[in-house]
Parts: sequence; C-alpha cells; structure tokens
Amino acid sequence: MSTDVLRTADGWWVVRGERAVPVGTKALTTAELIADRAAVQEAARSGEAGTAVADLVALSPVTTPCRVVAQMVNYRSHARDSGFTGDIPPTFFRKASGSVSGPSDAVVRPSHVRFLDYEIELGLVMGAPLPVGSVVEEDDLPSYVAALVVTNDISARDIQLTRTQFYESKSYPTFTPTGPHLTLLEPEDFARLLDLRLTLSVNGERRQDRTLADMIVRPARALTLLARFQALDPGDLLLTGTPGGTALKAPPKPVEKIGALLPPAMKWKAFFRSQARNPRYLRAGDVITATIATPDGRIDLGEQCTTVTDAQ
Repeated sequence: MSTDVLRTADGWWVVRGERAVPVGTKALTTAELIADRAAVQEAARSGEAGTAVADLVALSPVTTPCRVVAQMVNYRSHARDSGFTGDIPPTFFRKASGSVSGPSDAVVRPSHVRFLDYEIELGLVMGAPLPVGSVVEEDDLPSYVAALVVTNDISARDIQLTRTQFYESKSYPTFTPTGPHLTLLEPEDFARLLDLRLTLSVNGERRQDRTLADMIVRPARALTLLARFQALDPGDLLLTGTPGGTALKAPPKPVEKIGALLPPAMKWKAFFRSQARNPRYLRAGDVITATIATPDGRIDLGEQCTTVTDAQ
C-alpha cells in the first residue's frame, strides 16, 4: 500500500489520516528521503500519536534543484481542445526547477502576463537513475519511479503562443505548485495508475476531470522515449500532461482558416482580443484546488490549494 509523506521546514512526516508522524531521517533532499525508505516504513509503523496535519505547513515534497521535464498534449481530451487531429508525436519540454513551489503557496502572475492558465498533471518522481538508452517496460516502472505528486503546470499563454516559448512561459517562480503528498508506491500500486482521477477546480467550479485512461503516451513508454536523449536521476520530476478543460482552446475551424490568411501580428492580435473575453483565465484572488486519487482512496496524493496573486 502506498505511503504519503509531507515535507515541512522541520523535516519529513508520514501522513496517517488527519495526523502525521515525523520520519527519523537525516535526508535533506527528495532523493535522500527515497533512499531512506526504511526510516519512512518505521515511521509508518510507529505507534506515536503524531501531530495534526492541519498544524503543519507543507512545502513542496520535491526538493530543488532537480530536473523538471514535461509532456506536451498527452491526453486525448486536451488534444481535442487544442485542435489536434490524427497522430500526435510525443513531445517533451523542460521547466526551470525554480518554478517549483509548495502546495499552498500563492501562484504569482507576472505583471506582463495577461492570460494565465492552469494544467493539473500527475508528477512522476524518479527513484533510480534512468540512463540515456534505457528501455522501460510496464513491469519495470517500479524499478524507476518511486513516488507520485500532484503538480500544476501553470502557463503564461500569451508568452507561450506568440513566442513559441514553452520554457519561459512555464518557468516563472511559482509556476509548478507541487504536493502536498510525496506518495511512495509499492510495486502492486502501479497496477492502479489508470484508475487515478485528476480533478481541478477554480473557485469551486470543476474545470478538469479525467482519469489516466485518457492518457496518450503512458508512463513506461514516456520514460523510454525521454531516455532516447535525456537522463534522469533520483528526485527528478516528470510531468505527464494535462487533460482537457484548460482555459485555452483552439478557435473553431472556420475562424482558424480565416486567421491563417492574416499576417502573424494581425492574427495574434485578433486571437487575443477574443481570448480577453474568456472568463476562465486565472485572475488575482482565484483559488485553484487540485486532487489526484483512485476512487477508493487507496492512492491519494492529497489536495493542493493555491491562490492567484499579482506580482507587486
């Protein structure tokens, strides 16, 4: 059965219901904590009453610096929203690890960004090195992936689209809220991955709601494709794509055809004029709630709750 771990300024804690027990470890990084699994198991078995989870201030359970890699357009529902048809080539991009923030930290919108979007994503936390050239089969996943986390791939769409710039648009500080739980998996838990349901709400309105069954390139295949050119180490983070329901959606086909006839500057001006009427983009004061869990709760990555603020 999976084990949920929180990280605070005081160290690591095993979550047991509404209470948490400190882990007797010297681990400072996620990789070190994963390597000290015995200490985590000892805390999980402890008879100690522990501390109320509500009294703890959770930090990101993924420590930085680390590699943060993400998959693009990896859910069928998101592909439809984005206007893709036919086969979609597997695509990866990097995010700066400085974008990683805690599960209750504010998401800060830079002053020059107008169209701020959300993307709930399942994060895979590596537990072993993935050398370049590795081939990962489904049965191999427990040998490479140690844990799961809730992540939100916050995106500055006006930067992403006009500059075709994923790295900048998704790497501002606070643009990767992560946690609360570092959910350490047992080998038998991997059979439940497709049951995991991703949900994201803004101000209580459900925006995204899909299981991993909607995923196009699943984790083992994704790691194999990534390992063609990118090595990963313990503690590194792979974001596995987002389902449909983001604020950004492709324009209707007739509008898209008309737009293709316009000069680029005029096309983007018209597109963002229409986007300005879209109320789903994030604004200061919006509260984003994100969860990933199986229906029976046996794997539960906890609830992430962040509030959007404007840069001062």
